[in-house]
Amino acid sequence: MVDPRRPGRYDRIHAQLEDLVEGKSPNLAAAMATMCAVLHAKMPHHSWTGFYLAAGEDELTVGPYQGPVACQVLRGGGVCLHCARTRQPVIVADVEQFPGHISCDPRSRSEIAVPVIGEDRVVAVLDIDSADYAQFDDDDVAPLVKILNLLRPYV
Repeated sequence: MVDPRRPGRYDRIHAQLEDLVEGKSPNLAAAMATMCAVLHAKMPHHSWTGFYLAAGEDELTVGPYQGPVACQVLRGGGVCLHCARTRQPVIVADVEQFPGHISCDPRSRSEIAVPVIGEDRVVAVLDIDSADYAQFDDDDVAPLVKILNLLRPYV
């Protein structure tokens, strides 16, 4: 665990999002926007928190997010597309070391991407960047998946 306080933060974030999203969000975009706002505000190591939406075989387009201006379209490579292709979370301690990394913000140093799967296909990828190296590890995956499961009624 990168930060020993993180599990408690994730628990509180999940409870807050459960109250805000479950049965209350009118659609997927609203649920995602609320999720980004809460995660970004409550996790101090996040420099960018958002979703990229599946937009074809090898393309993602930016969805709801918090942080600096994002790449609007991702094609060809990068962390998020690798996540979408493999349908598995991707943790990158140093983005410069990831083959084919797409730099939307040169201040980004580490990243985690987690797929949002609905009806047996990836509909989006939750992408979180940090301005510091090695800010994500395996202990972030399960709580983020639990949070993303709140999107199930919308996907």
